[in-house]
Amino acid sequence: MVISTQELLKKYSSYGCPKMKIKRDVDSGKYFLIKKGLYETNGSLPGYLLTQYIKSPSYISFEYVLSINGVIPEFVQEYTCATTGQRHSFKYENRYGRYSYRDVPSDVFYLDVRWVQEGDYSYLIASKEKALCDLIYTISPVTSKKLLKSLLFDSLRIDISDWLELDLKKLAEIASKYKTTNHRFLISVVEDFLK
Repeated sequence: MVISTQELLKKYSSYGCPKMKIKRDVDSGKYFLIKKGLYETNGSLPGYLLTQYIKSPSYISFEYVLSINGVIPEFVQEYTCATTGQRHSFKYENRYGRYSYRDVPSDVFYLDVRWVQEGDYSYLIASKEKALCDLIYTISPVTSKKLLKSLLFDSLRIDISDWLELDLKKLAEIASKYKTTNHRFLISVVEDFLK
């Protein structure tokens, strides 16, 4: 269960020094620091359940989603998340893992993102098609369709069979909302496979 410093100060208000009681509880393993002002009572909680608490609004996307869905072969050891309006990347680490947050355009922020409830925890996560579009957004612009294909199939090492398991029509539809050069080339690549 996530609990804030303010809630703990209220809980321990009868103590002479509530902050010292919180410190003792943290030192003894009763509470685990998520970030300044927030604690978790379960020390073995999967880290993805805490992405919303570290930075909000955010949703899980990019390489982490592509990895857990088998689109890219690498195991990603960082919870990669999308934010909006931050204008810079943000990295954070705690006992639950490493987290990175990158901006996406606000007009596509909630596009093809679903809310997931797991017990008392909830988080937002992108579809694999949206995660790929988010990742393409963060990559420096390429100058040709050929270079984008190389990026997809050589650099990201997306296997053709995994590529074909994507909903390519949905991928093209999502990509059209980003209005970048990379996404125009992505749509063109998708169209080659839909012919």
